[in-house]
Amino acid sequence: MKLLLDTHVWLWSVLEPARLAPKAGKALLDPGSELWLSPISIWELSLLIEKRRFRTDRSPAEWVAEAHSHVAWRDAPLTAEVAIECSRLRLPHGDPADRFLVATARTYALTLVTADASLLALPNLALLPAR
Repeated sequence: MKLLLDTHVWLWSVLEPARLAPKAGKALLDPGSELWLSPISIWELSLLIEKRRFRTDRSPAEWVAEAHSHVAWRDAPLTAEVAIECSRLRLPHGDPADRFLVATARTYALTLVTADASLLALPNLALLPAR
């Protein structure tokens, strides 16, 4: 299974894997699963660090490198196709990061792993609830 990790799921998988629902946790640990991460999630982490809503004694680059050594993922490229898919989306809220994540999942035929109830209610999207 090809899984795109929502930002909070990525952070939980590194810091608090027990927060994940058993099915999601099992899927993330399955050697047959491909874990994907959008650069948007790394950008969101950088913003959280900047706003002091995520505390670390490392730079974002150092934290991401260390996280990658614990939970390996593939980069989900931000392409023109992903950006165009963003313009087709009608989400219940205006979060630009969520738009990119949903567009990325659709563009690359990935299953989005999330605990966001508004995203879990979207039609025409492969989803795996994280909680």
